[in-house]
Order: sequence, then C-alpha cells, then structure tokens
Amino acid sequence: MDSIKMKNELQKRLAHPERKFEYDRKKDQLRIEYIETGKGITISLPGIIAKWQEQREKAIDEIVYYVEEGLRAMETDAEISGKEKNIFPVIRSTSFPIKSNEGQSFIYDDHTAETRIYYALDLGNTYRLIDQALIEKEKWDEKHIKETALFNVRSLSTELKTDVVAGNTFFFLNKNDGYDASRILNDSFLKEMQKKIKGTMAVAVPHQDVLIIADIENDTGFDILAQMTMSFFAAGRVPITALSFIYEDGELEPIFILGKNKPKDRNK
Repeated sequence: MDSIKMKNELQKRLAHPERKFEYDRKKDQLRIEYIETGKGITISLPGIIAKWQEQREKAIDEIVYYVEEGLRAMETDAEISGKEKNIFPVIRSTSFPIKSNEGQSFIYDDHTAETRIYYALDLGNTYRLIDQALIEKEKWDEKHIKETALFNVRSLSTELKTDVVAGNTFFFLNKNDGYDASRILNDSFLKEMQKKIKGTMAVAVPHQDVLIIADIENDTGFDILAQMTMSFFAAGRVPITALSFIYEDGELEPIFILGKNKPKDRNK
C-alpha cells in the first residue's frame, strides 16, 4: 500500500457531494473539507499506511470513522452553555497547532516541555476543541472554561489494569473515552498512586487513549518502559510523546531513557 493507493481508497470511502479533496504530495497529506464552508480535516498518510501494514482494513475503517465524526462535529453549531459537564481537557504534543484551520486560536495551557493542555467540548462520539471564537460568541470566561474542565476530569474513572514485568509494576488506564491521557491532570489520583509506589514513579502518555504509570524498582524497568512507550506512541491514533516523565513532589519531569541505563534528566 503506497500513498496514492491509500489516498484513492480514502477518497472513495469519504466521497460526498458537499466535500472536496486536496492532496499535498510534498507533505504526503490528504485534506477533506466542505466546499461551502472550507472547514475540514487534514490527515497524514504515512501514519495510516504504517498502521495498515499491521491492521489492514481495520486501520482504514478507524480513520474513516474518526474523519466522518470530526466533519460532522464541524457542521454542528456547538454551544457551551448548559453543557458544562461536557467540557474536558485533552493532552496534545507541543507540535500540535495552536490555531484552527480557520485561523481561530485554541484555548490552551503549557503543561510540560513535551505536552500542552487543550480544552474540548464533548459532542458524544467526538469533541470540538474550544477556541476563542466559541467562548466570545457565548461570552464565557476562559479561566472558567479551564477550571470546569479540570474539575470534570477528576470525575472520570481511574480504574487500572496491572502487569508485572521483571520485578517492575506497570499500571494502564485505557477506557477509550478520548480522555485517558487527560487523567494525568488529576493531581489527587497521581498523589494516591505515589503512595503505592515502592520504587521510582514514572508516568507516560504516548497517545490520547492510554495513561501508563510505572513503579520502577530496577534498571531493567526503565528499559521496559521506554520500549513500551515507543510502541504505544507508534500505534496511537493521536500520538502525544514517546518520552516518559518522572513524577515527584507533584511535578512531572520529562526523561530520556538510555538502554541499560537509568534515565538522564534532559536539563542536565
């Protein structure tokens, strides 16, 4: 499967009289947008092809589903008022755009050297990132949006699955509700987990649909975490970062994990 074949397959599945497609050969990206409004979604083909190599039709089915839901959300007249319980934070990499394709600035906060916090209005099967235009239209206060989102994320389930490898314990949160990585913003949850940790507490958010917490008790644990995080990062629909974080005293510090060695602080 090459880019041209993938482009053609996606255009066939996403064809609609009200949409048009633009293929950027240089960037290897396909944009699907509404002809009338110009609103749309741009997808990178190499990542989809890589997933297709492993998952075949499932990979294409998945991207078609999320593009359809995303386009549908763009055509929905989003309103915040009365939907405060549907506002949540979402974690993205620092390379994620800070403006929409229409040029509207998203509401966001810096988080770590690798991650940024955006704010979203949940629409059911998808969500819309909140931008300046939306809060100005409804005369909402930006600070209130952020406080509401952080309050709501604390109400989400923190049920974990556990795996022990080479004397190290790994905890996985994977509810597939779009906000798994967002649980990293639940301070009380992280502090409760820290009480259970025997060794060094590490945290990872390789993509939006998983949060990994590790109890590292030996050097092998760091190597396992690095491999695990990279694997999740490569497979994720919305990748965030392949780096892990040391959690200590309520702070997250990104680390580089070198094979057969303990992590080295990136600032040293």
